[in-house]
Parts: sequence; C-alpha cells; structure tokens
Amino acid sequence: MSTDTQYELIPPDGPRRSSNRAVRIVSGTLIALALIVAVIVGPMAWSHATGTTPATPALQAAQLTPSSLLDDQEALANLYDQVLPSVVNIQVRARANSASTITPFGLPNSETPDVFGQGSGFIYDNDGHIVTNNHVVDNAVEVTVVFSNGFWADADVVATDPQADLAVLKVTPPEGMEWRPLTLAAPDSLRVGHLVIAIGNPFGLEGTMTRGIVSAIGRGMPVGDLGPTTYTLPEIIQTDAAINPGNSGGPLLDLQGNVVGVNFAIESPVRSNSGVGFTIPVSIVRRVVPELIKDGKYEYAYLGLSGASISPQLAKQLDLPNNQTGVYVSTVIDGGPSAGAGLQGATRTIQTDTGEAGIGGDIITAIDGVSVRRFEDLVGYLVTDAAPGQEVTLTIRRDGKSMDVPVTLGERPGQAGPVLTTEAKGAVNAREAIAIATDLAEKDNLLQSSIAQKLATPGELDGQETWNVELTDEDGNVATIIVAKDSGEVLQFEVE
Repeated sequence: MSTDTQYELIPPDGPRRSSNRAVRIVSGTLIALALIVAVIVGPMAWSHATGTTPATPALQAAQLTPSSLLDDQEALANLYDQVLPSVVNIQVRARANSASTITPFGLPNSETPDVFGQGSGFIYDNDGHIVTNNHVVDNAVEVTVVFSNGFWADADVVATDPQADLAVLKVTPPEGMEWRPLTLAAPDSLRVGHLVIAIGNPFGLEGTMTRGIVSAIGRGMPVGDLGPTTYTLPEIIQTDAAINPGNSGGPLLDLQGNVVGVNFAIESPVRSNSGVGFTIPVSIVRRVVPELIKDGKYEYAYLGLSGASISPQLAKQLDLPNNQTGVYVSTVIDGGPSAGAGLQGATRTIQTDTGEAGIGGDIITAIDGVSVRRFEDLVGYLVTDAAPGQEVTLTIRRDGKSMDVPVTLGERPGQAGPVLTTEAKGAVNAREAIAIATDLAEKDNLLQSSIAQKLATPGELDGQETWNVELTDEDGNVATIIVAKDSGEVLQFEVE
C-alpha cells in the first residue's frame, strides 16, 4: 500500500560511549528549544515587519468561507426551526400483511397478529388535521402522533385515498403546544432545478432534514389497491433529496417552508436512498385532502380507456408521421364514457418488422384545448382539472384527420371496474401484461411480501412473442411471469 505521505523508519540505537551520548542529549535539547522559540517568535517578527497581526484559526476559516455560504446555512437552520414543530412522527399498530403494494415504505411483514410501523406527516390546518400517506396507516388499529417537542396524541383516521396514497388523521392538539399548520405552495410553483427540503423520520430518526433539487416533474406511477386494475398517479415530483423508509408522508418543502408535495416512494433495489425519490405534488394534495375531510372520499374523473404515450418505436409500428405525439388509444372499455362518445381503440393487429401491433386506435392530442403529448398529461388533467359529470372535449387524430369529440366523464370505478385476467382475449400491451401477472401473483401467493416494483420487457418463447413481467417484492424476491402478447395467456412463471 502506498500513500502520498512518505514515512521513514528510525533505526534502533547501537552501542555508544556515554560521553558522546550526553553531548547528543544536550545538543538535541538545545535544538528542540530553538525550534520552539522559532515557532513562537517567527510569526511575531513577521507580523512586526509587515505591520499585520497573524490570523487566528477561527479567523482564517471565516476568511476562507464566502459570506454567501454562511448566509445560506443560517437560512437553512432558520427554515428547520420554523418547520420542524409542524412535522410529526406517526407510530402505527396494524393488522399483519397490511403493507402497501405501490411503494417500499409499507409496514413490515410479521407472523404476529399485529405489526408496528412508523412514518411521517405534517400539520395541515387549525382543526387538528394531519396529512400523511395511505400506506403509512393502512389497516391501522391504533395510530399515535408524536410531535417534535416530545408531546403525543392518539389519532383517528378521518379518510384514506389509496389511489393518491394520501390519508388524513385528526388529533386533539396537546395542551400547551403551539399548533403550526404548514402552508401549501402554489400548484405550479416548482421547476426542475429548484432546491427542496425534506423533513421526516427516516429509519425512526426523528426530525431529520435533507436537501436536494427537483430532478424532474410530471412523472407518472401506477397506484391504488384495485387488484389487477391500476391507475396512474400523475404529476409526480422526482427529487434527489435523501428519502428513506420512514420519510413516508412527510413534507417536501421549498425554501420558504411551503409544502410542495408529500414524500411517498423511492426507486432503489435496497429500500434506501439512491438519489431517486418521489413526491405526490401539492396540486393533488390541494384537490384530494379537502374532499377527504369533507366527504371522506375523492371522486376521480374517468374516461374509460387504456393507452400509451407515442414513442418512436410505436410510431414506426403504426406507420405514424415523424414526431407525432399524443396518447394512442389501445382499448376502449365497454360501457365507459369513451365508448359512449364513439372513441376507437385498436381494431385489429398487423404483422410488422418489429412484431405485431394494433391499428385503428384514435390518437388523443388535446383535452379542452390543453396539449396532450404523453399519457401523463391526459391523466394529470383528469385528476387535477376535471370531475365526474363534466363534459370535456378531446381532440383526436383518426385516419390522419383531426376532430373534436365531446365526452361526459364518469366516476372512476373501484373493484367493480374492468378486470383483466389470465384468460384475457386479444393482444395485450405492457400495462395489461403487468396487470395479468400481478393478478396471478396475488391469487397464487407467489411472493412473500407486497410488490414493490413491476417491469415488463418484450421477449420470445418457442417462437411466440411475449411480455416478460418481473415482479419484485419488498424482500427482494422476484417472480418472472411470461405473458403471450397476442392472447394475454400466462405461458410460464417462476419465483427466485
């Protein structure tokens, strides 16, 4: 091993005459004293010669630190002091096997009748309401809120929304405690690159503050506890601020201390921070939470279709013009609002150089005049700007022509909604293949804990085109389920 610093070994002393040894001891002492005097007097002499006073170590450090950095750290410290009293630790006793299916922050599995978990939350209003994640309090039989000053209170679960992964609790504020609701930021206040702060209780470490930037906005993630039927939660914020298990339900804040979102998920194979965290945006919090408090539920607008963003690969398969953007409608749900309005999904399949593809589906390019470039744009409008019973105008392309189609939105169905099974007929896309695989895994208990990650990639088995779906649970177990592209039939599965 080598280092930048070279060390020289001192050889052992050999036989010496006593007189020489005495001289060497005296000489060594004088040299040492001379060095000490030089160290003390030298800087004084230099100071006298130059007319300056030597800087102390503290002064030298201050000179090396720009005043702007000192101001920044004081601003962050003040922000922490301002916000911390509004951030809470949520301790939960719940029924076993109640862990969430959409994020790695669920409660741990256990063979005992009850399990214990914890997460974060924040004070929402002056009526005792606290906001957190649905998966933090899922199936809870006892919830305790612990405040930063050490006070605590028993909490009632007012309402939950698995499709937004939000929940509202209510407590009686402890006597003698200053009650500080946080302020919600404006819905469109964030930009990629903005600095953000996360405060929560990762791994049970109360009052932890981390800093990062907004890495991306407008992400979409599958959510909801609806069996094989899944919906997309839109407008999700991605951040590199450190988020870990226990941060669930805690606030993501701007530099003014306003809530820009609620932390809820991470992308990591080891269930800890890897610089990719996800936050429910304040635009959804503003829509969902007041309705949960008022009516105990939030009603989502429903189009009744499945589709996909047009990618270069899909455009080539469908022989679309270059740079065609929008949402390709692959399936229109029978009896749904889109079917009633006459929207068309894929009518048949053709063989292309890259495999089979559906053709004949409409392409949605705008909703109420708002451009739709990706699937997340369409869902984002439905969640934050529309309501059941509202009429919207879809701008679509059909057979190369543009047209406007009015659609009266319905209410998003729950368990009674469209269900895809392993007996599905006709070609299936990646999302439908994942739904089929998830249904099988849950019915047959292929995995030991809740599913934390879902991935579908194209493949081939015995000359037949397939979707190879990998489902990874919270313990790292992987179920690989092979689904036929042309029929949705499950051809093979294995668990690692």
